[in-house]
Amino acid sequence: MANAVSSRAGRTRLSFVLALLAVCAGAAWWRWQAQPGPPVPPAAPAIATAGPAADPPRAPPPVAGPEALAAEAAAASPTTESDPPQLNNGASWGHLAGLHQTDNGVRLRSSAAFVMEPGTGKVLLRKNGDAVLPIASLTKLMTAIVVTEAGLPLHEQLTIAEEDVDRERRSRSRLRVGTTLARGEAMRLALMSSENRAAHALGRTHPGGLPAFVAAMNRKARALGMKNTTFVDPTGLSNLNQSTARDVALLASAASRHHLVREYSTTPQHDVALGKRTLRFNNSNHLVKSPHWDIRLQKTGYIVEAGQCLAMNARVAGRELILVLLDAADKRSRFEDAERIKRFAGGEPTPPARRAAASKGPRQAKAAAKPPSRTAQGQRGRHESRVNRTFAPKQAAGRRRGEAG
Repeated sequence: MANAVSSRAGRTRLSFVLALLAVCAGAAWWRWQAQPGPPVPPAAPAIATAGPAADPPRAPPPVAGPEALAAEAAAASPTTESDPPQLNNGASWGHLAGLHQTDNGVRLRSSAAFVMEPGTGKVLLRKNGDAVLPIASLTKLMTAIVVTEAGLPLHEQLTIAEEDVDRERRSRSRLRVGTTLARGEAMRLALMSSENRAAHALGRTHPGGLPAFVAAMNRKARALGMKNTTFVDPTGLSNLNQSTARDVALLASAASRHHLVREYSTTPQHDVALGKRTLRFNNSNHLVKSPHWDIRLQKTGYIVEAGQCLAMNARVAGRELILVLLDAADKRSRFEDAERIKRFAGGEPTPPARRAAASKGPRQAKAAAKPPSRTAQGQRGRHESRVNRTFAPKQAAGRRRGEAG
C-alpha cells in the first residue's frame, strides 16, 4: 500500500516538473519572439526623373550689360538676315541694355552709330560708339578683305559642302549642298545678298582651313586698329563676332580701298548660272537702287542678338562718309536712321522719329494724310443725307413715345 502511494506521488511530482518545464520553455520562446530584431534602415525616397514635360532648372535672369544679357538673348528664336522672322519676340543685346534710349540729338533709333570722314578721320556723329555688340553679317566685310588680300584665284571653283550648312540657327540658303561656283561669285553673293553658305565656303577653302582663315581675320582687325573686335567665323552667324561702331567704321574704310569689294557689295542684282538652273540674287540693301544715294560700299547684317545693322561708304553733300548703324529695331528703322544721318550731314533738318506703335504702312499713312477729294466729300454728303432722311422720322417718333409715357 505504501509502495503504491509513493509511486503515485512520484508520478505526480514528475508531471508537475514536466509541466513547469513546458511553461518555462513556452515563456522563454515567447520572450525570444518578443525581442526587437536588428534596426531596419528607412526606405530611400524615390528619385524624381525628368519626364517629357519636366522643365530643366533655369538660371536667374541677368541684370545688365551685353555680356550679362547673353543668356536672355540666346533664348530668343534665332534667325539670320537672309531668313528673317515672321514674328520675332527676341530682343537684341543693345535693346536689353537700353542703349537705344541714349539721346544724341539726331533722333537715331539704333543702339550705336558712328559717322566719320575716311580721308581725314574726322568724326561727325557718334552714339555709343565704343559699346561692344554682335555685328552679324557685317563680319563678311572682313571675310572679303582676307579673301582679296590672300590673292587666291577668283575663277577657282568651290563646292558647297555639308560643313557650310548652318546647324546653329538653321538659316535657309539657295545654294544647295554640292553646288559649284567660282570663288569670285561666292564672294559677290556673300557681300550683296549676305549668302552664309558662300561666306563659309570662302573660309573653309582658305589655305590652312577655317581656323587659319579666322586667325587671319583677327590679325587684320588688330592691324587696322580694331581694338575691341573679335571674329570666330566668316559668316557672322555667331553672336561672338563682336565689335563696336567705331571699329566697324575702320573696317568699312579698309574694305572701301578694294575695288572688288566695293563693286560686289553694291551690285543691285545678279544672276548666277548653277548647272541647269539660273538663280537671281538681289541686294539686301535697297538703297543701292535709290537715285538719291551715291553708295560706294555697303553691308547689312542681322541676327536676333545684334539687331539690324548697316555699314556704308556713301557720298553725302559732296563728301565721302563712312556710316555705321548697330542694333536698329527693324529694317525700316535701320534705313530711316541712314536717311536722318544723310540729312544731318547735309545740313538739312532732321525729321522726327517714327513712333514704334505705328502700324500703318507708308501707303496707308500717305493716304490718311491726304485731304478728302471733292468726289469723296460729295459721296459722304449724299450718304449722310440718306441716313438723316431714313432715321430722322423714327427718332422723332421715339421721342414722342417717350414724352407720352
